[in-house]
Amino acid sequence: MILKAINVRKNSIIIGIVAIIILICIISFFCLKSYANDEENKKYIKWVDFNVTLSLLEKTSKLDIDSHNKNEEIKLNWIELLSYLASKYGGNFKSFKQKDLDNVVNRLKNGETMDQITKDMKLYPYYIEAYNAILEQFIGEYQIEKTNDDGTKSYTKKYGIKAFLPIAKNYGFSHYDDFGNSRSYGYKRAHLGNDLMGSIGTPIIAVESGIVEAAGWNQYGGWRIGIRSFDKKRYYYYAHLRKDHPFAKDMYEGKIVKAGDVIGYLGMTGYSTKENINNINVPHLHFGMQLIFDETQKEGVNQIWIDVYAIINFLKKNKSEVYKAYIDTKDYERKYNIIDPSIEKYQVE
Repeated sequence: MILKAINVRKNSIIIGIVAIIILICIISFFCLKSYANDEENKKYIKWVDFNVTLSLLEKTSKLDIDSHNKNEEIKLNWIELLSYLASKYGGNFKSFKQKDLDNVVNRLKNGETMDQITKDMKLYPYYIEAYNAILEQFIGEYQIEKTNDDGTKSYTKKYGIKAFLPIAKNYGFSHYDDFGNSRSYGYKRAHLGNDLMGSIGTPIIAVESGIVEAAGWNQYGGWRIGIRSFDKKRYYYYAHLRKDHPFAKDMYEGKIVKAGDVIGYLGMTGYSTKENINNINVPHLHFGMQLIFDETQKEGVNQIWIDVYAIINFLKKNKSEVYKAYIDTKDYERKYNIIDPSIEKYQVE
């Protein structure tokens, strides 16, 4: 009888433990399901198709820059103008008419605000957020170094394009719109960038000021550098850098770089699990821009990469001049320094 009672008690305890485990599993399942649903339903942009033409980038940027440099009463914002046009055309810029741009500019100069003009445009909130994420730091105030007649250097305040072409000034390159083309190394996939064909050793330039988030080997990109904007919305990817000496002097993860800085050198590394291998047929820089509206988009299947072909052509207006600064390492540096308010703002925050 005593043994029977003990066995019954043991069985009750085991059943109780099993029941608790099952209950924990059920609770965990529903919690994870709820979390997954929350992640799925988060309100952030999940796709951007950037197809603004070079012509419109040039037209709207000129309107913006001129209104500031001429100190006009109404300062125009090129991102707002582009977002208005995108909303009007449903993102199809083949429908662009000059009169539409002239009309919105006239309305703004006559005292209407963009909020008033776009209050009934359902797509405007989406486009203004998306285009701000792409272009926010391309135009603005900065200071550029200059050499005076007596040989001394000083800084001049300017308002204009403060992002740079990723290829240094006085170095040639060629490219075409290859975004989305098929790639087969490793697995079949789309090309998520723009290839800039050039000579091995060409200095590669930071397009925007930011933080070096990756500097090392990737089997697809070879030696590569990834730079994140201070607002965390843009990740710039520079790949296939030079064998043996891919990075600029003192380059490391976590470093703050300025727009226009030399960050590395063009090469043909990549397509290899083994480091420092040239398996790319033609020397070139793979340049890509990833948009990040939520940190879960940084890695995995939900990444947003945009077509940067028109952006590269636009940035030909602003090239960083370089010189050989180190004889021993044959490293280059920018010739003219800048003071970028975005760096000061980041350091204060």
